[in-house]
Amino acid sequence: MYDPRIFDIVPSLINERKVKIVLFVIDGLGGINRSGKSELEMANTPNMNRIAKISSLGMIIPVLPGITPGSGPAHLSLFGYDPLKWDIGRGVLSALGVDLELKKGDVAARGNFATVDKGGLIIDRRAGRIPDEECARLCEKLNSSLKEISKIKVEFYPEKEHRFVLLLRGKNLSPFLSDTDPQKTGVPPLKTRALKKGAEATARVVNVLVDRALKVLSDEPRANSILLRGFSSVPEIPPFSSVFKLKACAIAEYPMYRGLARLLGMEVIRKPASLEDIISLLKENYEHYDFFYIHFKKADSYGEDGNFEEKAKAIEKADYLAGEIFNLAPDVFVITGDHSTPSELKSHTWHPVPLLLYSQYARMDGFEKFSEMSAKCGSLGIFPSVYLMPLILAHAGKLQKFGA
Repeated sequence: MYDPRIFDIVPSLINERKVKIVLFVIDGLGGINRSGKSELEMANTPNMNRIAKISSLGMIIPVLPGITPGSGPAHLSLFGYDPLKWDIGRGVLSALGVDLELKKGDVAARGNFATVDKGGLIIDRRAGRIPDEECARLCEKLNSSLKEISKIKVEFYPEKEHRFVLLLRGKNLSPFLSDTDPQKTGVPPLKTRALKKGAEATARVVNVLVDRALKVLSDEPRANSILLRGFSSVPEIPPFSSVFKLKACAIAEYPMYRGLARLLGMEVIRKPASLEDIISLLKENYEHYDFFYIHFKKADSYGEDGNFEEKAKAIEKADYLAGEIFNLAPDVFVITGDHSTPSELKSHTWHPVPLLLYSQYARMDGFEKFSEMSAKCGSLGIFPSVYLMPLILAHAGKLQKFGA
């Protein structure tokens, strides 16, 4: 499905033309309409509708048809990196997102504080989405009691709400471990296991760590357990700027997305404090960069909570951002999601994601509303996300002709 030669061909075709490109990612944007309308179809989105009428629409597939992506692979694909080749674990992305300096050989994992009942069964994978300050307190509590296991240094760092980062540092560590998070309730957390030969010792350390963490958290009313996933170490990956010859800037609140942007060599500016602050940051930095990645999280969060109405309202807030971004007149403006998160399913899914691409060179599909229904009929068709960056560059007038 993905032709790896693209990664070799596209850089050789890029010209020196100066442009402004904005990629606006509404996390978990896609939905399904089994109950009537999707969240995007239900939302009042006058700005995106206005832009859709003069843009090309389509749908993107983050990994492969039928494959449900995590946030990391889905974003890598948006940025033009084949997620099947560049398999970057969630732990590394979260660690970089909270500004940790990872060393060669370190292993990081993304963690959730969770709630288990007296029988050890998970009843809430997110511990009620505890506030940031509560997460910080719990990490400090664990750090005070768990400093080292079998000569492996152990550290917990707060990320956002119920999320934290686990960092393991020591000799002969392996990231090839299975998750302890079953990603469903009504069952106990899993034991981690080695996925490759040589990872057995690290698996034992993690299982001992989890058992001890449960004892430390046993007196907590909600966050009395931890779930771990995305064990990983820092990979070697070509920088976005050298591949696509764009000076890139990332505006994102959530640590994981800041971490991914930083891993790819984008300039990650300070966290925005509000919707208005996102626009302020964009305006302040608009003259200094060619490419802007702007991330909006809440649509995904409400989708995972199964809250249809709030996800639709979050999309309406994203619509405000879309209008403000469009008023800056970028050469190319793309609105899409990294993956679908239908509130009916309360999770990421495999469904293709609606895409809007505005450019003076784009075919105007003329649809009255930006939605799954219109996007699937758009002129861009349905295609893998990894082809989005070449399309963006072409619509920016940045690609020369290939061949004679």
